[in-house]
Amino acid sequence: MDGLDLKQLTQAVRTIAEEKNLPEETVVEVIEQAIAAAWRRDNGERDQLVKAVLNTNSGEATISVGREVAEEVENDINQISLEDAQKVKKDAKVGDFIEEKTAKATTFGRVAAQTAKQVVLQRLREAEREVVSAAFEDKVGEILNGTVQRVEPRVVRIDLGNATGIIPASEQIQGEYYSAGSRVKVLLKEIERGNRGPQLILSRASTGFIKLLFASEVPEIESGAVEIKTIAREAGRRSKIAVVSNVPGVDPVGTFVGSHGTRIQAVMNEVGDQEKIDIISYSDDTETFIKAALSPAEVQKIEIVSDKEGDKRAKVFVNEDQQSIAIGRGGQNVRLASQLTGYELDIETATKPAEKPRKNIEDSLLNAVEEATE
Repeated sequence: MDGLDLKQLTQAVRTIAEEKNLPEETVVEVIEQAIAAAWRRDNGERDQLVKAVLNTNSGEATISVGREVAEEVENDINQISLEDAQKVKKDAKVGDFIEEKTAKATTFGRVAAQTAKQVVLQRLREAEREVVSAAFEDKVGEILNGTVQRVEPRVVRIDLGNATGIIPASEQIQGEYYSAGSRVKVLLKEIERGNRGPQLILSRASTGFIKLLFASEVPEIESGAVEIKTIAREAGRRSKIAVVSNVPGVDPVGTFVGSHGTRIQAVMNEVGDQEKIDIISYSDDTETFIKAALSPAEVQKIEIVSDKEGDKRAKVFVNEDQQSIAIGRGGQNVRLASQLTGYELDIETATKPAEKPRKNIEDSLLNAVEEATE
């Protein structure tokens, strides 16, 4: 790029808008920001506040240089005090732009043109992301189909057709392998807005992902016959799902498992067979629910220590041979049961009732014999 001819750039506005699927006024705004940056590069100072207005008919830009009205001036180059601003413009208020110099521009030199090109590319990318995020705004919380575009050390980039999203490491299923070009289901968790524009954050590790997978396999959820009350999940390892029936005679666990386990297997096929899924009957009775949540361990007794909101604790008593099952490998079973029920669970060994000393029995027998022989 030897230089920058604004007339040529103005003529390209429509083409750029069509190619990028952006409104023409957005493209004009981007070009005006680039012109301001180019003029500052050639004629101004680094921190100077420069605005440009492009005449799309003539290809000429009007440049305005000024300062912003600030309560406290930290930089003389781009800020002016309210008192000084009101000398220039009586009704000036904090945040206003006070114009101090104007100029006209039609062309720029090679270095300024390079600056303009960088600004155009960066701003167009940001504008595209904004348009895309608006299109996906109503899809947050839904499962989308995508294709693995690129696997990077910390994120996996997913092509969603007309946009690209990322699965951060924290939202990936542990131990899952992603290969470029493979089809994948993802949950659109959120649209994150940062300095580089909006970013589509995708997830396969969230509880919401597994909930929606079941929703697509269990039509009784939509009809309201059964529902998922709560989910605890360690993606790639184990999930516990508490389900309940709203219709008498409908077995909630059986409904979710499906005939010969077809429904639960379909979900496991998507998240990977290495992730075990426990379907548990929800109960309003806390002790019953805790017992079910700790399955496959057999619980002898439960003592609710605290039932206060924010401090829910319970002691769980199990026989010695059930203690390791209740706790689970690396504490996983009790950890997930705690998440599922909302109670901090302490596993303790149940003690058997103490036997009366044999001596007492012998004494009674001897006394009886003595009495009989007297």
